[in-house]
Amino acid sequence: MEIERVIGHVEGAPVGKVFHRRLDVLRAKLHRANQKGISWLVDEDGREVADAIVLHGGYEDDEDHWDWVRYTGASPDKDKDPSNGKLLRSQSWSYRDNAALKLSYERKYPIRVIRGFEGDSRYSLPDDYRYDGLYEITAMRTAISKSLAPDGSEINICQVDLERLPNRLQVPSPVERHVVQALDELDEDQGAEKYPDTRTMQVQRIVRDAAAAKRIKRLYEGECQLCGLRLAGPDGKPYSEGAHIRPLGKPHNGPDVEPNILCLCPNCHVRLDIGAVVIDEDWSIIVRAGSVGAVLLPKLEMKGWHKVHPDYISYHREWWTKGVHPRQE
Repeated sequence: MEIERVIGHVEGAPVGKVFHRRLDVLRAKLHRANQKGISWLVDEDGREVADAIVLHGGYEDDEDHWDWVRYTGASPDKDKDPSNGKLLRSQSWSYRDNAALKLSYERKYPIRVIRGFEGDSRYSLPDDYRYDGLYEITAMRTAISKSLAPDGSEINICQVDLERLPNRLQVPSPVERHVVQALDELDEDQGAEKYPDTRTMQVQRIVRDAAAAKRIKRLYEGECQLCGLRLAGPDGKPYSEGAHIRPLGKPHNGPDVEPNILCLCPNCHVRLDIGAVVIDEDWSIIVRAGSVGAVLLPKLEMKGWHKVHPDYISYHREWWTKGVHPRQE
C-alpha cells in the first residue's frame, strides 16, 4: 500500500530530527525508498515529482556547502559498477527519478534534504541520518562527470543545484514563521548582522527545534568543553549552552549541525563569541584576553561520537586573529 506523503515539511518530523537508519527515515514519511537517493510521489495531475533527496556520499561530482548543494541524478543499477558504485555510462533525464527531479524544478516544489553518515563530514553525523530542512532547485544541467567510462569516453550526468530556503520557511508553525520573518525584515533594515548578534541568537533559540544543540548538551551532561565546569540547579539538572563555532546567520552563515556546536558554560560561551578564546589546530585553547578566576582546559574536550570539524575552528580563529573585530555592545 502506498504511504501517503506530501511536498514540503512532514508533520512529526521537525528540521534537525535524527534517524538511526534509512528505514526510520522511510517510516517518518520523509523519503519513499530505503536505499535510493531520490524520492518521488504522484502529483495531482498524475505525474511524478521529486519530494526528497538523501546526501550520503553518492557521486564524486556532488558538492555540499550546507546552504547550497550540487547534486547528481540517478542511474539504473546496470549502469553502475557494482564494486564501487561509479557510473559506467551516461545518465538520462528520462530516467524516472531524474524526470521527477526535473519536474519539481519546473514546478518550483521544495525538496526535503536528508544527510547521511557517509556525506560531507562538516555536516554529517558519524552514524545517523538527519533531516536538514527544505531546499529549492535553482538550476539544472547536463554536465560531464569527473570520471570517464571504461572505454575512455565522457559520461554525461544529470545535475541540479539546490539552495536552502530562508529560516522562516524552515519552521512548521505559522506563529514561528511570522516571528522569523519579522526578524529577517528587521535585519534587512539595519544592514548586515554584527558578530555576535545576541538578539538574533535569542530569537532563533525560540523558533527553531535546536535538536543538534540538545544532542551535544546531553552527550556532555552539561560539562563545559572549554573549562570543564558543570553548572547544576537545586534540582540537580545541569545547565549549559549550545555554542555555534561558526555563527548562524549573515555574514557567517554557519550551519546548525553537531560538528559546529560546543557544549559550554555561559561564561565560556561569551568568551568564544567575543574572541577572548580561540582554538588552535591541535585543539589547544588559546587565551587572547584574560578573565579573573577563569581557568581553562589545555585542550578542547571532545567525547564519544562528537567530532568538531576543524574547518569551523579555523574559521573562528581566523576571524578573530586576522582581522579587527571589536566587541559589539
